[in-house]
Amino acid sequence: MKVFISADIEGVTNTTIWDEAEKGEAVYAAAAKQMTAEVKAACEGAIAAGADYILVNDAHDYAVNIDISQLPECAEVIRGWTGSPYAMVDGIDGRFDAAMFVGYHSAAGRCGNPLSHTFTTKTVWVKLNGVKCSEFRLYSWAAALQKVPTVLLTGDKMLCEDSRDIHPACRMVAVKDGFGGMTRSISPSLACKRIKEAAEQGLRQDLSHALCTMPDHFVFEVCYKIHEHAIARSYYPGFQLVEDNVIRMETDDFMDVLRAVVFVL
Repeated sequence: MKVFISADIEGVTNTTIWDEAEKGEAVYAAAAKQMTAEVKAACEGAIAAGADYILVNDAHDYAVNIDISQLPECAEVIRGWTGSPYAMVDGIDGRFDAAMFVGYHSAAGRCGNPLSHTFTTKTVWVKLNGVKCSEFRLYSWAAALQKVPTVLLTGDKMLCEDSRDIHPACRMVAVKDGFGGMTRSISPSLACKRIKEAAEQGLRQDLSHALCTMPDHFVFEVCYKIHEHAIARSYYPGFQLVEDNVIRMETDDFMDVLRAVVFVL
């Protein structure tokens, strides 16, 4: 069994402020250590369910956060970026049996995490079919394009609640809750215990019925904090400026959305 894991840091249990997510800051090391621990827990759960190969995409910032020496021998890690539209799930393909998302966070404009954003901090919100769109929504659907079902999501409580209707087979672990600039986090060791258990449960189910149903049409909208950013990015093919600081595109091909994300966010 082959499993793909995409990992971020703003949704691990011990991150609250931006310095904790930024390499070089004094408080970053603890966050990176917990990111590694939560990914390791997901790997251990996957192995317990029968996984013999795991590919981990380190998908935060410069993508060099995970201590790969702590991961099991059957795991490989993608570090750095290629510029692919698959971005946070770069490396996934139809050979994988399932996908897992660890350390993910609420969408830009949502109050469930002080670090809420969608791919950039330049936006007020990003919407897909009228819903504020998280990175999880974007890249779990990218996995679905490759016919890979999503079986695990870990992160803040609001993201889990917002994502519950997307993937029928997804096990969700809320490791913290947030409101305004506050987080209420569970113990790092308890987070890892719950993640391991959920990863195993997610893989042990009948995966033949686990794939989500993708929409037939996509309306992709971005609201920027600064109107100059909207105007400049409205020239990307398929977009139009619909308000001073809002651009929009419509398409039947989700790959158009993924390509656009690389250039407009």
